[in-house]
Amino acid sequence: MKATLRLDDQLCFALYAASRAMTATYRRLLEELGLTYPQYLAMLVLWERDSLTVGELGEQLLLDSGTLTPLLKRLESAGLVSRVRRPEDERSVLITLTDAGRALRDKANPIPDQLLCQTGMAPEDVIQLREELKTLTARLVTDTSNEGNTP
Repeated sequence: MKATLRLDDQLCFALYAASRAMTATYRRLLEELGLTYPQYLAMLVLWERDSLTVGELGEQLLLDSGTLTPLLKRLESAGLVSRVRRPEDERSVLITLTDAGRALRDKANPIPDQLLCQTGMAPEDVIQLREELKTLTARLVTDTSNEGNTP
């Protein structure tokens, strides 16, 4: 396959357009929960494993603390998480779900199924696409040896 400079031929644009459409769909689905899409992602991680440091949460979400801090402040203001400096290391902030944050999980339970319906895809196709995107991400993040080379 020869790469061209046509917009429709660009993988990056297809991913960008899909990402924007996905975020807009989530925006509508999350409206009643009072969460933005990035806040929802943070809550997903915390629902899976409560009491993480900002650094650990950032690793999971591929975000730095400068991006996470304002997001976490808003979640704290909404009463969904608490942020506490760890006594053993004052530089480290521990993020913990509040009772309201834990309760929000029940309200969020229908979101994945609602999103699946919005895609119009079969569950196995969504799983395959997700795994392919994870593989692509891993290759792009870790493989700098081919930088500047074309396939």
